[in-house]
Amino acid sequence: MTDVTLVTGDGIGPELAEATRRCIDATGVDIKWEMVEAGVDVMERDGSPLPEATIASIRKNGIALKAPITTPVGTGFRSINVHLRQELDLYACLRPCKSYEGVRSKYENIDLVVVRENTEDCYAGIEFEKGKDETSELIGWLNSHREKQIRSDSGITIKPISVEGTTRIVRFAFDYARKMGRRKVTSVHKANIMKYTDGLWLDVSREVAKEYSDIEFEDRIVDNMCMQLIQKPELYDVIVLPNLYGDIISDLCAGLIGGLGMAPGANIGEKGAIFEATHGSAPKYKGLNKVNPTALILSGMLMLRHMGKIAEAEKLESAVAAVIAEGKDVTYDMKADRDDPTAVGTSEMADAIIAKIKQS
Repeated sequence: MTDVTLVTGDGIGPELAEATRRCIDATGVDIKWEMVEAGVDVMERDGSPLPEATIASIRKNGIALKAPITTPVGTGFRSINVHLRQELDLYACLRPCKSYEGVRSKYENIDLVVVRENTEDCYAGIEFEKGKDETSELIGWLNSHREKQIRSDSGITIKPISVEGTTRIVRFAFDYARKMGRRKVTSVHKANIMKYTDGLWLDVSREVAKEYSDIEFEDRIVDNMCMQLIQKPELYDVIVLPNLYGDIISDLCAGLIGGLGMAPGANIGEKGAIFEATHGSAPKYKGLNKVNPTALILSGMLMLRHMGKIAEAEKLESAVAAVIAEGKDVTYDMKADRDDPTAVGTSEMADAIIAKIKQS
C-alpha cells in the first residue's frame, strides 16, 4: 500500500478532491490517503494558509494530490502553490494538453506537453515593494551603476535564471520526451531582449540538446511561439519554458483543448511530486456540486503514471474519455448549451466515470 497525501484545498477544492479520490480508488490501486488542509479556510481558523503538518505530510509521503487553493490577487498571503514548489524544490511543472472527443474546441488532435521551470525567474519571490527603505536602497545602487535610471516610485521584481536550474529542467524535458516516445523539444525564451537571463537559458538549452541526438530540438521566441501555437499547433510536441512564460503558455495550450477544466498538472522534484489541476479554486461555486472535475481527475491519472501504476492510469483516462465522448453525464460547461438541464454535478460525473471503470 502506498501512502499519498491528499490536500483538500478551499473553494471548490474539497468537492473535487472527493470526486477524484473516489475515481482513483475505483481503479483498484492500493492507496492509503492522508487527508490534510491548506488555503483560506484553514487560514481563517488557524492563522496560516499552509499548516506545517501539511508540508510534513508531503515530505514524508513524497507524493501528493492537491485540490485547488485560492491565491489572493495583489494583496494577502503569497501563493501556496508557488510556496510548495519552492519549499519542496519541485522544479519541474508538467502540463500535458490533449484533445478529448466530445470537448468543445476550435482545434482537434492537440497533443502538447508544457514543461515549465518552477523555482526561478519572476516567480522566485524576490520582490521589493514600492516606497520601502530597502527598495530605495536597491534603486539607488542600480542607478549608480547604469545609465538608464529607475524611477524612485518603482516596485522591483528580480528575475534569476541559473545554469543549474536551466540544465535540470531542460534535461527533464528531454528525458520525458525520450521516455514517452515524443519526437521534439522546443525551448522558449526572449533572448533577443533579455540577453543575460533568457540568453543564458537559450545557451544552456542548446548545450543540453547535444546530449539527446535522438530527439529533435529547436527554439522559439515567446511572442512568436504564442502565434505559432494558434496557427499551427501540430508542429509542436514538448515545450520547455522558464517560469513566467510557462505559466502563460500552459493556459494558452489549455485553451486549445477546451479550457482549464481539461488541463491536468504535476510538479515534480528529486524527492517528491504534487499533482494538481491547472485551474483555480472558483470560490463562487463552493458547495454547489457544479464544477467539472476532469482536470483534477486527469491529474490523478498523471499521479498513477508517476507511481508506475500504468494499467490503473490507463483505466482511469479511458473512463474519463468515454464519459466525455458520450456527453450525457457531464457538467454544464461540457454541454453544447451551458443551460442544458441534463447537465450533472461534480459528484454525478464522478459516478459516471466510476461506472465506466467498473465496466472495463
